Amino acid sequence: MAHAKDKVGIMGGTFDPIHVGHLVTAEAVRIEYNLDKVLFIPASNPPHKQQSLVTPAIHRYIMTVMATYSNPYFFVSGIELERSGPSYTVDTVRELIDCYGANTDLYFITGADAVKDLPSWQEIDQLLELCYFVAATRPGCISYIDQVIKQFGAKGRRSIQRLATPELEISSTDIRERVKKGRSIKYIVPESVEDYIYKEGLYR
Repeated sequence: MAHAKDKVGIMGGTFDPIHVGHLVTAEAVRIEYNLDKVLFIPASNPPHKQQSLVTPAIHRYIMTVMATYSNPYFFVSGIELERSGPSYTVDTVRELIDCYGANTDLYFITGADAVKDLPSWQEIDQLLELCYFVAATRPGCISYIDQVIKQFGAKGRRSIQRLATPELEISSTDIRERVKKGRSIKYIVPESVEDYIYKEGLYR
């Protein structure tokens, strides 16, 4: 009898900083898809943010470790921090396939907004063959996800899936702005992350 495939979620992102919206989404996908684990992978050099200032990767990595530590199914990988050049998802997924082998299905967890940009991702056709995409959706964004799926045809229908997740209007941009203006970020980020931001003087 064939052994059931292992299932690993990938939560990629800049995580500048990581917040409860990331954690809620990852946990919702983990439960729905019965994932064995979720790997949080902070991007070292995000290709879509070349023109903006990004907090040094080591700070973002440490905050991600702190935020995920209490969940036994969440792990953090520094795979993109060890690679030079832009952090392309296709390179990361190939490395993970080498690491986990053919008996593991990879589920790339992303926000609905990022799905709009999928057609412009590096080697996206190849990427859709290598892993599944789970788009965390909220009311009002399902139509454009369907358009993207349609654009990729059969490959899109096989590889891009939608999952309605709890609606949390939180963004890392807003958190950075709050810190800058001296406003509270309590309960928007885990307490350990909040303490780290203040201790290291980030986003001032």
